[in-house]
Amino acid sequence: MIFNPEKECMSREDLRKLQSERLVKIVKHAYDNVPMYKERMDALGVKPEDIKSIDDIVKLPFTTKKDLRDYYPDKLFAVPRSEIVRFHASSGTTGKPIVAGYTAHDVENWAEGVARVLAAGGMSKEDTVQVSYGYGLFTGGLGAHDGATKLGAAVLPTSAGNTSKQIMLMEDLQTTGLCCTPSYALFLAEEIEKEGKKDAIKLKSGFFGAEPWTEGMRKELEAKLGIKAYDIYGLTEISGPGVGGECECQNGTHLWEDMFYPEIINPETGEQLPDGVEGELVFTTLDKWGMPMLRYRTRDLTHLIHEKCECGRTLCRMGRILGRTDDMLIIRGVNVFPSQVESILLEIPEFQGQYYITVDRVNNVDTFDIDVELREEYYSDDIAAMNRLADKLVGRIVSVIGIKPKIHIVEPGSITRSMGKAKHVTDNRKFK
Repeated sequence: MIFNPEKECMSREDLRKLQSERLVKIVKHAYDNVPMYKERMDALGVKPEDIKSIDDIVKLPFTTKKDLRDYYPDKLFAVPRSEIVRFHASSGTTGKPIVAGYTAHDVENWAEGVARVLAAGGMSKEDTVQVSYGYGLFTGGLGAHDGATKLGAAVLPTSAGNTSKQIMLMEDLQTTGLCCTPSYALFLAEEIEKEGKKDAIKLKSGFFGAEPWTEGMRKELEAKLGIKAYDIYGLTEISGPGVGGECECQNGTHLWEDMFYPEIINPETGEQLPDGVEGELVFTTLDKWGMPMLRYRTRDLTHLIHEKCECGRTLCRMGRILGRTDDMLIIRGVNVFPSQVESILLEIPEFQGQYYITVDRVNNVDTFDIDVELREEYYSDDIAAMNRLADKLVGRIVSVIGIKPKIHIVEPGSITRSMGKAKHVTDNRKFK
């Protein structure tokens, strides 16, 4: 189902006109009301009147996560505090969080974005959507809640945790849609299997985000939960979940370009890159007034596709996120993304998708250790068999990533499961 055909299926010409009109207005709003943007545009010799169309976006300065920390808590707000109706903050555990302020209009747009994603994944007012993202400062819970409400679906606001009760309610209230992190969805699937409840669960669709996940993870979740698994994309700095999402074709994440203008840039030079070329994703909010973001560097690595989708939507799609520039590990001179490890694990039938990477430095040499779990039926006390499976995984990692890790096969269920965003890496080199 297409929630808003007028916007989601508009011609590229009409979309470009709308983007240009909105960019002109939001740049003037930011320049007039956010001292940082005025200072930076003045330093570049750029005035609001120089921005006449979406093509002029390249004249604008970039914004980074550091800026949001430096101007904490509200120095990037572009309206009086009396017009801010909600605050959210990033889930970071160290230092000052990233704080975002929303006007009533911003919250309404955010709900619209999530409703579009849910509709694209087959949800309607006939469905019950279980929101198992955490509620509170994290944008996931309330974002998904408001979007499901706008769609007209019934909302089951379970938040994260208390998994047995989640499964009970999922069964008793016949939940058809699930919103949570992919790592928590995998944990739910494991617990449903343990409780023998798979046949009693009536889920149709899952909307998973807040952390990178792979095609292998999608297949795993779809098989274990009997659903279609959809990516829902967002970030606190832009608008939480609902900046984009997948449709039934599952061939890229549609970005709601009428509200958020995407670019792909070379992360080293800042130059725009053409369609299909991988680089860093950048967003400019075109209709967000509480805290507008001009050319915000997300650090997510992906590419854009502007061809019309088979579903009928004309808004562009982005490919699956390869990782983040700030999540990338450099081990013995090789670039390693944690999502690569997950993807490899899920290619090999004996292994589960659970893993934990530990990087250290011993005698000035990087170490690369990975704890992994086998599926229950393959785990045994046969050391030789375990070593053969470890060697199989090592060989695959070397062929894909180009660096040899030390594999530790641990007992199934022993790697900590996450109720929210999963933590997969400890880099001890930072403390040496």
